[in-house]
Amino acid sequence: MGDPKYPLLSKDGEATIGGIFAMHSKETLPSFEFTQKPQPLLCSSVNLPDFRLAQIMIFAIEEINRSEMLLPNVSIGYQIYDTCSSRMSSMSATMGLMNGPEFAAGDTCNGQSSIHAIIGETESSATVILSRTTGPFKIPVISHTASCECLSNRKDHPSFFRIISSDYHQSRALAYIVKHLGWSWVGAVNSDNDYGNYGMAIFLNTAQKEGILVDTIKKGNTKVIVAFVSFIEMGLLIDQLNILNITGLQIIGVEGWITSTSMITPKSFQVMGGSLGFALRKINLEGFSNYVVKAFWDTAFPCSQIKGNPSQYTINCSRYQDLLALKNYNEDVPEQKYSSHVYKAVYAVAHSLHSLLKCKEQEGCEKGLTIKPQQVVDALKKVNFTVKFGDRVWFDRTGAAVAQYEVVNWQQDSDGSLQFKSVGYYDASLPPEQRFVLNTENIIWARGQLEKPSSVCSESCLPGTRKAAQKGRPVCCYDCIPCAEGEISNETDSNNCKQCPGEYWSNAEKNKCVLKAEEFLSFTEVMGIVLVFFSLFGAGLTVLVAILFYRMRDTPIVKANNSELSFLLLFSLTLCFLCSLTFIGQPNEWSCMLRHTAFGITFVLCISCVLGKTIVVLMEFKATLPGSNVMKWFGPAQQRLSVLAFTLIQVLICVLWLTISPPFPYKNMNYFKEKIILECSLGSTVSFWAVLGYIGLLAVLCFILAFLARTLPDNFNEAKFITFSMLIFCAVWITFIPAYISSPGKFTVAVEIFAILPDQNTKTNMMGKTYFKT
Repeated sequence: MGDPKYPLLSKDGEATIGGIFAMHSKETLPSFEFTQKPQPLLCSSVNLPDFRLAQIMIFAIEEINRSEMLLPNVSIGYQIYDTCSSRMSSMSATMGLMNGPEFAAGDTCNGQSSIHAIIGETESSATVILSRTTGPFKIPVISHTASCECLSNRKDHPSFFRIISSDYHQSRALAYIVKHLGWSWVGAVNSDNDYGNYGMAIFLNTAQKEGILVDTIKKGNTKVIVAFVSFIEMGLLIDQLNILNITGLQIIGVEGWITSTSMITPKSFQVMGGSLGFALRKINLEGFSNYVVKAFWDTAFPCSQIKGNPSQYTINCSRYQDLLALKNYNEDVPEQKYSSHVYKAVYAVAHSLHSLLKCKEQEGCEKGLTIKPQQVVDALKKVNFTVKFGDRVWFDRTGAAVAQYEVVNWQQDSDGSLQFKSVGYYDASLPPEQRFVLNTENIIWARGQLEKPSSVCSESCLPGTRKAAQKGRPVCCYDCIPCAEGEISNETDSNNCKQCPGEYWSNAEKNKCVLKAEEFLSFTEVMGIVLVFFSLFGAGLTVLVAILFYRMRDTPIVKANNSELSFLLLFSLTLCFLCSLTFIGQPNEWSCMLRHTAFGITFVLCISCVLGKTIVVLMEFKATLPGSNVMKWFGPAQQRLSVLAFTLIQVLICVLWLTISPPFPYKNMNYFKEKIILECSLGSTVSFWAVLGYIGLLAVLCFILAFLARTLPDNFNEAKFITFSMLIFCAVWITFIPAYISSPGKFTVAVEIFAILPDQNTKTNMMGKTYFKT
């Protein structure tokens, strides 16, 4: 489009390093009317940060040229182009670096680049263009700030290197900081370019894996915003937030703008105060501050020493005029966060050239300074050195440096000054569990708050509850559902509740499994006290009747009622009352065996006595008939023997029961889920029903005999009372069986006791009625 593109700053040398920086931020296009030759593009508005980076590059080159250890007797030159923050000028500068200014004058292309490496650019998108353009020619490009993950693709960018780390690490670190602070609902904004789009894509991918969901600022339902934007665009965003008076947002930023001094002002602090983000470590280069005051201007700007018309060599001094205004300004030097990056980039090229020149003494290496760019690319992959301020320089397999950031917080000091305070770090060179450290106690949050803001779609589910997704809403939006009975969750934000193991149950808060309450019929509870009272009352009443019978033992009615069987019956009734006490209290091995066997034997003893009395009534009636001698077959001895025989059969059944499968204490966890029923397992159910069946058999036999003898004409006839007693007995025990089977827990024992006591009361009543009838 006209005259060749010349570098803004240049110096000849035996090896040449190119530089591309946006030393101006505004470009004025000439007229394209095609009526005359297009005029050069005009650049204005000095971009001081990039201008300082160009100074750093020259400073490092001059330092290397003075070194006796690195590239001795070899001078390094430079060609630094100004892109004016324009893609058009950037492309023009790239072609100028690859071809050289003399190529446009008619020289033939010899396939050899005039430079050995290029340092630049500042922005990722511009660097992508630079790398793709130089890539086919194998010219190494070393960027000091281009962090887009897209540049890690070695297939597309085989000769690209960078001193800064890839945004892959920064984006993941952003997700980690959000996760670490417990935020699961955050807003996100990014630059619409390679830098912002690739960085945000990586952040989103990691965030989703960490359970974080992002939203846009305009929806306004989140107080945390992740801003993956460039420096210029962040300035525009802050202006818009100020205009709309949006305050109280907790901004999470990136190294591109988080520590920019020009960004932190009293006005911006109103909306950005408390911001957190990752920053690069600033390094003060020794000697650079003095260098930029005089030496730089003397070596790089011959126009600064010439008055009047400049020589042809200096081309046109008018284009330096706005830069010369900065000749004595160096207050911003300590704030240059990328200065060490450019410094290390220059030294990386120097070390690669040094290794190639040393190789000339070995077999197979080329002589002289004829070094091809591809050789520099190969050498850069192997560099590993330490610069004077202690940083080690090397490139990973993607051509990037290791990720090392510090976490900074926008804070206001006690004197009102604004500052960036370090509150943590991220170092990808460390083991995974040690890479990220954040000191939250040192952070001042948005609006000057000391307490961390909350930014979740749904508040955390406390222990005792579980998360239930809300239909049609993001995964981080959920309801907290209390755990069901017998289940717990002992962690915050549990997805599921855990079932308590067998003998445990959930507490009231549903956050801990506790031992289930054990239930049994206790002596101390109301039902136990009532049953003990009736049992002792019945036993006492029976003993009183026995005492009365003893005192009246010589009376005709006592003698007629077979005093021996009567006393044995009263004794068995007393045991029946007392055996019900074995059913009360916590079951143990002995009480379980005793309660069923004692109950079975004493009942059979009781019914055997009643059966004996019934037989005696029948025999006595037969004995009154003329010529009958039946009583000699059922005298006192036979009566005692029959009672003993009937009882021994039950004893034998009980002995077999205790031998084969005795009752034992058992924790019943099936009937009630929330408590344990302490009961006696029957062991052998066949034996249990055999005991009950035998009792029932004797009772039925007694009932039949008494029923037959109920109308016998005798003043001492007990048959009708025995009939009534057996009828009540059978009714109670027929009712007992289904009630016993269906009663829960301790009520099972109570039913059994109640089944014993009414039956005995009837018999006692029967004995009493017999006496008073006389």
